[in-house]
Amino acid sequence: MRKLIVFNWKSNPHSAAAAIKLARAVEEAISDKNAPKVVIAPPFTFLEDVGKVIKKAKLGGQDAFWKDVGPYTGEISWHQEKHLKVKYVIIGHSERRKFLGETDEMINKKVLAALKAGLKVILCVGEPLAIRKKGKKAIENFIKKQLEKDLRGLSIVKGQMSNVIVAYEPIWAIGAGQADTPRDAVEIMSFIRRILNSKFKIQNLKLLYGGSISGKNISNFIKYREIDGFLVGQASLKSAEIKKIVGV
Repeated sequence: MRKLIVFNWKSNPHSAAAAIKLARAVEEAISDKNAPKVVIAPPFTFLEDVGKVIKKAKLGGQDAFWKDVGPYTGEISWHQEKHLKVKYVIIGHSERRKFLGETDEMINKKVLAALKAGLKVILCVGEPLAIRKKGKKAIENFIKKQLEKDLRGLSIVKGQMSNVIVAYEPIWAIGAGQADTPRDAVEIMSFIRRILNSKFKIQNLKLLYGGSISGKNISNFIKYREIDGFLVGQASLKSAEIKKIVGV
């Protein structure tokens, strides 16, 4: 199975011209049919610009509000993203939970709305350092509660989970330049797979790892079959890193 690489540019780069240049670097890195599947999630302001230059990669949004239109200042809706040919949307990223106060209840609304709209959801879950220090059981309990709240209301019958990708991002590792060890990451991701297989009876769930992945360390993770791909942040802003990650 081909790996899935999701490049989350966050609030980068500084201009449309720079975004187009990065997008072209991604396109050049996708050299053949055996390359990983790639999603680019630029800032909302650059979705249209990036969408015009990519042919091999798919377009992703960094968030999507649960209402299609209305008096919601500063928000972009799934309806608007679909108009821009967005296929994937990241929901519940730890930075939105931390800096913007997103709750599991809000994230659940976004997940349900995006799935109803036909978008593929990349749901982010993961533990902060304070939980990690308490040990494996505390981490599992924390993530289990996140999953239960974020995926509340999803239906097995409607097959909604087939359009959900879960990204495990240990919060303490994001942007810190220090990734989790592959063995620890795989252990938690295997736990996530067991929980969701038990609840939704889904055998082909895609699980991504996100947490300071770079061209230097990705080979340590990619060999594990439990990891179906990666959510990449900082390293996705450098052409040389993009080439290493896509070509691994």
